[in-house]
Amino acid sequence: MLARWSKLRPRPSRHPLAVVSIASLTVLAVFLALVAVALGERGAASGGGQAAPTPAAPLGVCGDLPTHAIRETRGMTLTTVVNIDFPSEPGLPEEVVKREYLEWLDLAVAQRHNAIFVHIRPSGDAFWPSEYAPWSEWLTGNRSGEGPGWDPLAFMIEEAHKRNIEFHGWFNPYRGGQPGPRGPGGDIDNLAPNHPLRQHPEWAIVYPVGVAGANTSGSRLYFDPGNPDARRYIEDSILEAVAKYDLDGVFFDDFFYPYPENGQEFNDDASYARYGGGMSRADWRRANVDTFVREMSERIKQLKPWVKFGINPFGIWRNVSNDPELGSQTRGLSAYDEIYADTRKWVREEWLDYIAPQLYWHIGFERADYATLVEWWSRQIEGTRVQLWIGHGDYRIGEPGPWSDPAELDRQLTLNKQYPVTGGVHYTAHSIRNDVLGAVTRYRDAHYYAPALPAVMPHLPANPPPQPVVSEAVVDDTGQVTLRWQGEGATSYAIYRYGEGDATAELVATVRASGEGEQSVVDVPGGPGPYGYCVSGLDRTWNEGPASAPVTVALDGGGGDE
Repeated sequence: MLARWSKLRPRPSRHPLAVVSIASLTVLAVFLALVAVALGERGAASGGGQAAPTPAAPLGVCGDLPTHAIRETRGMTLTTVVNIDFPSEPGLPEEVVKREYLEWLDLAVAQRHNAIFVHIRPSGDAFWPSEYAPWSEWLTGNRSGEGPGWDPLAFMIEEAHKRNIEFHGWFNPYRGGQPGPRGPGGDIDNLAPNHPLRQHPEWAIVYPVGVAGANTSGSRLYFDPGNPDARRYIEDSILEAVAKYDLDGVFFDDFFYPYPENGQEFNDDASYARYGGGMSRADWRRANVDTFVREMSERIKQLKPWVKFGINPFGIWRNVSNDPELGSQTRGLSAYDEIYADTRKWVREEWLDYIAPQLYWHIGFERADYATLVEWWSRQIEGTRVQLWIGHGDYRIGEPGPWSDPAELDRQLTLNKQYPVTGGVHYTAHSIRNDVLGAVTRYRDAHYYAPALPAVMPHLPANPPPQPVVSEAVVDDTGQVTLRWQGEGATSYAIYRYGEGDATAELVATVRASGEGEQSVVDVPGGPGPYGYCVSGLDRTWNEGPASAPVTVALDGGGGDE
């Protein structure tokens, strides 16, 4: 993503866990330099005719200055079910779908996002040619199961990576379809001919059921979470996408067992009788979801250890009234008790790489205060390797009451800086594009004012690239700077810039590597020079190697000199 910061300006307070202090980096650079000198003297004194080894380039410095990059994941959901965001309507031609998607990526770049969460399995279907699921009707416009003649998922991932944006595939595991009349409702015969629930009706459960049976408005089909064969099939269908495509992450939202409706019970009597094993039904249901989450975690890492696995669950695990010792000071639905999602356990067991609870409530909301919940979730990740990202409710902006204040999300993002929050997932894309009340622009300018690198996950594979070598820095008559460098082993590159008198070299852009060999980027400083630049390599999981030697440019149309 060639995200440019047009001018250097004072920064808001930095996240305590995401930024290393300038003083610490300076001390580290001096220490490494002294160690390098000492090693050189020792090698010279040892004789033997062997040259002293070349000291490794220090990390986190650009010449004499520390480098500074904000470390946080920023992204938005791109929702495909019933065409909430994308495509704008079902059955569009390939060129229109592609154009719309590129426009969404343009929005992500403008927001200085570094991730996107795309709904590629909304309801037992697929946005890729799958052996396990029919093509999504929200793409093709029909339930024939026949494809559009091209591969949307391959295109979407490639284009996101061109902009150095992570692509997280968003999957709904248990939903088999959407309610009628737009979806197939609860009637298996309305599904695509190759839908797995038509082939395995014993896996299907209709919920809710009304006086008209499966055709009741609101009824839909679910895969039975208590059926081991259905569970394995769902896992295999998701892992098919992980194996075939260059996904950066696997992302689930809050839908596991359905939310209660009309006081009805989810009719899993048959599977409970067969597989319940003497557990209470509630414990058995939680165990079913636990098993699914654990197996997905294990199988993703076996297949591709660098792929992140995260869940975006309902924001309340349990209330203090449900669990006086561990519950939150809230009075809302309990995910543990009502939809059988033991989200806290998933964190404590470290089955996830990140958790992004949906905190779609305002600060001060009596039943579920945003401030209370961000503090509660921060305590749950303590002592684990799981990162805390927050699911933000951009869709609520403009609602009557507190959400009519355009500063609500701005305040939430400010509050996050008091806690170990290393990411944000904004729901949903059209709300960001609409920018009601100017609220999105407000929080972007206050918090996403510069590009960011995703926070490193130390437990994922790491292979920091070697130091790049800048070969050319040229500024043209318009003040546009072109940098060229040689690099190897990098997935992407970070570009740092500093002005005269600056205390740090700031991240101003990231770009995806274009193979091995020469790379380039264009920057527009937007102010008086001279300017210095350094380039560092980043591996697949955002571990950073040493920065290049600095190169300087003047804004008089002349070239650069190292």
